[in-house]
Amino acid sequence: MSARIAVIADTSLQRHVLQQALVGNGYEVVLNSDPARLDEESLASCAADLWLVDLSQLEDVPLLDELLESSRVPVLFGQGQAPERHSEHYPRWERRLIGKLKRLVRDPAEAVGPTLAALLDEGQRPSRLPLPAALRESPLAAGQPPCQVWLLAASLGGPEAVKAFLDALPGGLPVAFVYAQHIDPSFESALPRAVGRHSQWQVIPVRHGERLSCGEVVVAPTRHELGFAGDGALSVAARPWPEPYSPSIDQMMLNLARQFGPRCGVIAFSGMGSDGTAAAAYLRRQGGEVWTQRASSCACSSMPDSLREGGYSQFSGTPRELAEALVQRLAEECAE
Repeated sequence: MSARIAVIADTSLQRHVLQQALVGNGYEVVLNSDPARLDEESLASCAADLWLVDLSQLEDVPLLDELLESSRVPVLFGQGQAPERHSEHYPRWERRLIGKLKRLVRDPAEAVGPTLAALLDEGQRPSRLPLPAALRESPLAAGQPPCQVWLLAASLGGPEAVKAFLDALPGGLPVAFVYAQHIDPSFESALPRAVGRHSQWQVIPVRHGERLSCGEVVVAPTRHELGFAGDGALSVAARPWPEPYSPSIDQMMLNLARQFGPRCGVIAFSGMGSDGTAAAAYLRRQGGEVWTQRASSCACSSMPDSLREGGYSQFSGTPRELAEALVQRLAEECAE
């Protein structure tokens, strides 16, 4: 169940941006009102888990005084004027807001873990794409260093989408994947089996000090930042990921782009919020690719939508179409 947020803001633009940010990050907005239109009945009848109050005018509002005195749930004040949604300052503002909400009410990513049960019970084995002749004849084998490294980034609806992508993807490709999934840490150990059970790819937890290999999907840890040592080995840091997301897709993209430059890419699957948008420009400047899951096939399209709206996405498709495009791209590169 999503946390219920009641919004009080005195400008229509602020109410609109807050509504988009909250819904996009998996929260339910149960009230969104100008303080001048509030009455005692609406305050008393509103079943909220948190009140978010953002006022540009600081004059006294008696009903707000009453709310502060009577509310049994947290009241969060003054997040400041929201930047334009597509400005460079928006992701930082959104991260600050969502970070505070996660400390005060439920984290919407908690809804991801229980969905793994359905994937573990799923009996149907989907059809797999054929491996093109150019790749069949390639001497590169599983376990060898990858020619490319792609980040699979996801949040709400992500495990289902990533599983569909991997189910369709044939083995024998000269790539490795890092999979960053917003999920409650208590479900982290179940993620590799749920996502990889029908796949030809080996989905494994991260192994500190080892290198990425062809045929592997390494799952980024939720509690500690994943990066790369100077020799390219996987490095799990003692520090946590930057708030508010665990793992932070923005940070993972930065770490990947610094290490692999034009040999890396990211596919943003179904998910909440805009995690990844702040780092997308840097990854593109380093020569990396950004692909996104098509909105109509997402359980929640906020994450890929944010990348598309920012002008970063170079290709969009369903999970199977994304797999087809990657296979075709690798075959063409191998034939050159």
